[in-house]
Amino acid sequence: MAARRSRMSGDFKLRRTLRNIHATMDNELVPAMQESADQILATMRQLVPRDTGAAASALKAFVSKSGLDAQIGIRGKKDMRRFFYLRFLEYGTKGYSGTLYHRADASAVSGQHTTNRDRSKLKGKDRLGRRDTKNKSDGTTFYGKYPDIPARPAHPWLRPAMDVNREFVLANIRAAVARTLSKASKGGADG
Repeated sequence: MAARRSRMSGDFKLRRTLRNIHATMDNELVPAMQESADQILATMRQLVPRDTGAAASALKAFVSKSGLDAQIGIRGKKDMRRFFYLRFLEYGTKGYSGTLYHRADASAVSGQHTTNRDRSKLKGKDRLGRRDTKNKSDGTTFYGKYPDIPARPAHPWLRPAMDVNREFVLANIRAAVARTLSKASKGGADG
């Protein structure tokens, strides 16, 4: 475990140094991070699939006061609840055939064994805690227990937005870190 920590310690030491510099003087990391975050945000807004455009307008970029952290995308509990479907657009859905699931060994065990059968009519201790199933369906109605849900293809927009801007962001942040460290090493004077 110690070897792992020592390998990563350079990142921790750099972050601590930059945090200390931020506490004593202005660093150039905040504007560079904000510019990079805005660039990624603009690309995300272009790539997100649109129906009404509300999801694209809900995307936001936030950069911390120290400039060491940035969050881009849907921010806040209210927007996360409102635009929950964006994850289904990003990754796609598997779909569901609308048929009952039967175990692979169903024919060997008891013929028609299934885990999602109507257990409300069971007797004895198996019945405890079971509610009556009011709307049992064969998959033809939407409100049934086993609806037919088609698979949806993925329309990625989050990862491609980061991949397209990766080189710009890395160059921008490296230059800002170098300028900040250079400025700090000269004692805070403009250089």
